[in-house]
Amino acid sequence: MNSRRSSAAKSAAPATVNGGTASPYGYPFWDWVAREDPEYVAARQPLSKLSIGEGKALSIKYREMVIIGILAFRGTKDGVIAHMRRALEHGATKRELLEAIQSAAVPGGGPTFATGAQALMALDQEGAFKK
Repeated sequence: MNSRRSSAAKSAAPATVNGGTASPYGYPFWDWVAREDPEYVAARQPLSKLSIGEGKALSIKYREMVIIGILAFRGTKDGVIAHMRRALEHGATKRELLEAIQSAAVPGGGPTFATGAQALMALDQEGAFKK
């Protein structure tokens, strides 16, 4: 083990880098990577902030919808769910998320739509849209 990393830093608690969590989406593997190599995660954060942070023209809600379409195309339902949650936190509605995956289905095909619809259905079933 590297002497810069204490055993306490490798605990199961979420890792923080530069005062924030390793992933705003709750991906546990990023917390693990942050404990194993905090320098890597710290170096990656500026690009992530530019990609998924508040933009000059696109808000986080719309940036997340772009990401959702790409992840649905790639078939990563867990990623779609995580990014849908963040889109919801930034003002997206269930209808907007449905239209985003409908739009992604045109170039992405049926499997893209199926992944997105399954993710949206899972959020609906867990009560994410109840007011």
